[in-house]
This record gives sequence, structure tokens and C-alpha cells, in this order.
Amino acid sequence: MSGPAAEALSAVLLVLVLGCAVVRPWGLPEAAVAVPAAAVVIATGAIPLHDARAEAQQLGPVIGFLAAVLVLAQLCDEEGLFTACGGWMASAAGGSPYRLLGQVFALASVITAVLSLDATIVLLTPVVFATAARLGARPKPHVYACTHLSNTASLLLPVSNLTNLLALAASGLSFTRFAALMALPWLAAIGVEYVVLRRFFGTDLAAGAKAPETAERPRLPRFALVTVGCTLAGFVAASLVGVNPAWAAFAGAAVLAVRALLRRRTTPRALVRSAAVPFLAFVLALGIVVRALVDHGLGSALGHAVPGGTGLPALLGLAALAAVLANLINNLPAVLVLLPLAAPNGAGAVLAVLLGVNIGPNLTYAGSLATLLWRRIVRAHEAEVDLGEFTRLGAIAVPASLVVAVVALWLSLTVIGG
Repeated sequence: MSGPAAEALSAVLLVLVLGCAVVRPWGLPEAAVAVPAAAVVIATGAIPLHDARAEAQQLGPVIGFLAAVLVLAQLCDEEGLFTACGGWMASAAGGSPYRLLGQVFALASVITAVLSLDATIVLLTPVVFATAARLGARPKPHVYACTHLSNTASLLLPVSNLTNLLALAASGLSFTRFAALMALPWLAAIGVEYVVLRRFFGTDLAAGAKAPETAERPRLPRFALVTVGCTLAGFVAASLVGVNPAWAAFAGAAVLAVRALLRRRTTPRALVRSAAVPFLAFVLALGIVVRALVDHGLGSALGHAVPGGTGLPALLGLAALAAVLANLINNLPAVLVLLPLAAPNGAGAVLAVLLGVNIGPNLTYAGSLATLLWRRIVRAHEAEVDLGEFTRLGAIAVPASLVVAVVALWLSLTVIGG
């Protein structure tokens, strides 16, 4: 199969895969539809087997890296890291919702950057709910901060987001150079988010709270913190000697896993479950379906819309295009589509795409899988997200954060060089 028929089939399957990932009918995992869809595009010839194999080989190291980071984050949670963070926030807030919001921003930004956005959504958000309840504060500003920062604060390191890992591979940058170029955009975007959320939820924050009954601060799990610190150092060292940083992630996860197994705090089955194998299969299958669509027309169509060069107007155009596409087809397919088109223009163009696909999803529920997962967690806590409110906040925060971050990226490229 080739030509218009292959393009139509690939487009229909992509819509089906994304729709089922959003709705998750009968509680099925995302892979339940994505894997058969990938099999269909291969079986019909919409994508040749050798191209599918090449796509799998390209995504393989990225998926392995993601699995290791997910295990590392889960084991940190079992060591008590996130519970300790919640106690620290409650103690340090002193009954002030404004101080609590600042602490949520600081913790969510660091956790997202170091342990990935999944850790912020799955592990920190429930802790923030519990901390707000303990203080008698309205949870909405702090819980919204978790979802916005799971996207916006994932700009700093290659390990912060799956999209970053893909961008790192496409850009040709080292781990440290990637972080150096993204540090200023990361800080700028987070700063804008803080100002917007503080003003948007001014009434909720002004409602007040109460000081916790005990001022005792919990002890942080030192072994987990040291392991995470050594893992980060391993990322840098691996990048400097040309070794895939995934090995450092595996090493960090292995250290905590062996400790947990010896202390009977976990089981091999639980470790496999924390790696989210169905989600990893979904990522691989989605990449194959998107590759089929790109090869049969989408790539050519978008190629005319991608601006050339790395001047400020071009970077703004790329970021805006990436943000729009992320909200139309989800940020993971968007980055898979746009990276091959942006990469010939240099690392700056790749990073501009990354700004769009990481910040843009704060506009709609479907922008990223992290936002969809956050919505399910909010509902599990017997709370509800108002679509209008979510969209209004995104309509203010996304354009402002994106423009400021792109300008910051342009300054970084000018000073440091791409």
C-alpha cells in the first residue's frame, strides 16, 4: 500500500490511537490499540518493515532510558522521598498558601527536571493534595501548578521528558550543552508560570490556611538523595565520554532496586510494573504509526510551514507551530513529526520545537499524556477540573511562557552558541 491510501490509513489509525489513549475505554492501557495499529501499518505495507525496524532502533535507547527513570522515581517514592517533601512543605509554609505555592513550584520544578514529569504527576500531585488538606488550604492553585510544571519545568535536562530524549538525539548536543542552553528558558518559563498562577488563583490563595499541628520536619532519605545525585553525575560523565546516559539511569535504578529487594520493600514483579511496560510499548507503536503518516504526506505538508534558520523570528515560528501541533495531535506525535524537519536547521531549531511541545500542552487536556494522567489523579481525589478554567489559564500562561522562553533560548544561543 502506498500513496493516498497509505496516508489515509495512517491518519485514521493515529486518530484512533490518540483517541483511545485519551478516553481509555474499559480501562484498557494505551498500548491495547497502539500496538495493533502499528501491526496494521506494517502488515499493509504503509510502512516497510525495514523502516519500522529503523524507527524501533531509534526509539529503543530512549524507551530504555525512560523505563530506568520511571523505576528510579518509584523507588525514591518507596524510600519516602515524596512523603518527606510533603512534610517539609507543610512545615515551611507556616499556614501561608502563598508560601506553599512557592514551595510547590520549587519542588515540582526540581522533581520534574531530575526524575521526569511522570514523577511530578504520579507521585508529587497526591502529596500536594494531602499537604493542602493538612493546612486547610484550597488545593486548586497548588494542584494546577503540578500539571503546568510537569510540562513547563521539563525543559532543563534530557531526562526530564521523553520529548527531550528525542530532541537530544536529533540535536547532536551533549548532555551538558543541552542543559546549558535550556537553563535560561527553563527559569524564564517557570517564572512566568508563577506570576500567572499567583494572579489567576488570587482568590483561592487569599482564603488562607492554618499552620500544621506539629512543626517537626521529616527526615529526608539520604540514601535515595545520594543515589539520585550520583545518577545525575553519571549522566554528565557518560555524555562527556560518549556513552549513552541510559547506562547511568540503569545504574541508579539498580542500586535502589537491590537495596529495596534485600530489605524486602519490593519484589521483581513490582519493579517490572513500575517500568510501565504497556506505556513503553505504546510509545514504540505510536512512533511507527507516526512514521508511516510522515512518510506518506504529513512530512511534506509540514515542511513548507517550518521556517528556516535560527533567528528569533524563525525560533518563534517553530515554537508556535510545535505548540499548535501538540494540542492537535498530542506532543509526542508532534515532536516525532517535527524533529526531522527542524534538525537540518541546527540544534537551536530543535530546541525551539522542544519549547513548543513542552510548554504548549498546558493549553488543552489532550496536549500531553501527562496532563491526561493528571486529570485522572485529580478525579481520584474526588475533585474536578473545569474545562473552561483550565483553558482560560492555559490561554494566558502558554503564550506568555512560550514567548519569554523562546527569547531566552535565542539569548542562550547567541551567548553560548548552538
